[in-house]
Amino acid sequence: MSAGPDTTRGAQPLHVAITVGDRDVAVDLTLAAGETVALLGPNGAGKSTVLAATAGLLRPDDGTIRLGERLLFDHSTRTWVAPHRRGIALLAQDARLFPHLTALDNVAFGPRAAGATRTAATERAAHWLEEVGMTAYGHRRPRELSGGQAQKVAIARALATEPAVLLVDEPLAALDVEAAPDVRDLLRRVTHDRTTLVVTHDVLDAALLADRVAVMHAGRVVEEGETSRVLSRPTSDFGARFAGLNLVRGVASNGDLRMPDGRLLHGIAESPLVEGAPAAAVVSPSAVSVHLEAPHGSPRNSLRATVTDLEPHGQLVRVRTDLLSADITPPAVAELGLRRGAAVVLAVKATEVHLHPA
Repeated sequence: MSAGPDTTRGAQPLHVAITVGDRDVAVDLTLAAGETVALLGPNGAGKSTVLAATAGLLRPDDGTIRLGERLLFDHSTRTWVAPHRRGIALLAQDARLFPHLTALDNVAFGPRAAGATRTAATERAAHWLEEVGMTAYGHRRPRELSGGQAQKVAIARALATEPAVLLVDEPLAALDVEAAPDVRDLLRRVTHDRTTLVVTHDVLDAALLADRVAVMHAGRVVEEGETSRVLSRPTSDFGARFAGLNLVRGVASNGDLRMPDGRLLHGIAESPLVEGAPAAAVVSPSAVSVHLEAPHGSPRNSLRATVTDLEPHGQLVRVRTDLLSADITPPAVAELGLRRGAAVVLAVKATEVHLHPA
């Protein structure tokens, strides 16, 4: 008799509404069938708690977890489905392959544990090794694989159980820069039309893998939306940092943003602003120029600020100030004589300032 998961095949919607008291996590998150959602947030925000609870590795204090029509957890009725019967696979940062088994046997382990015959499990493992481009390495043991190869085998092992939901925890964190793009492309292919929740700190993972983004802070989801919208028009502080954008908060004032210090930031409102209501402005650092004095023919926004830090940013230098960050060239930094504590004037065109209700 099979001891495998009691679940139907194919993508299913997932709804996680849980509270974990000792970790101060209270989350209500829904994934549509076949949707990939990236869960973002700083360390300690509660992302791993959500994954652990969904996988069945942690029992929440309250709430429900539902996969399709099945209740996996319900505090009020004391419903609790064991991890191996949930139809959910968890792909961790590290491959965590069994060192004494070959790659093929590692992938076959899940189907075998679910009650498949050795022949059927081996056939399914061979299929998924082929899917991830690792057929030629099926006879090798983990110590004979590179980091990228081991992660591909781990992906095949997770998918060989034919899960209804795939949970992915920082899948590229342990890989070198050469291996990461190949594994990212593989994940993009195998998660297509598969209900997937991805925890990541990499903006490229979110941009390439996720249909939608949810941002967590202090145990709560503080922002949700389509990936393109969150990465271009974030409403949360972490969302802005993650996307590499400036986020300035204030209140709406005659169609512009009045900042906490009383100064106005002129911009373009993409949706109606309510006079006096909380609002925010999003500005790309590439749209901000740095001067020592107000420039001639000054753009509509010319704001005095103080440099707080200078840091490399690709081929540019990110100049952080107490108001906005700007990306400028190293020669410009030298010409301006910038340093921490320097007084500067930031200039940005109103057309580059995107305003929205906060």
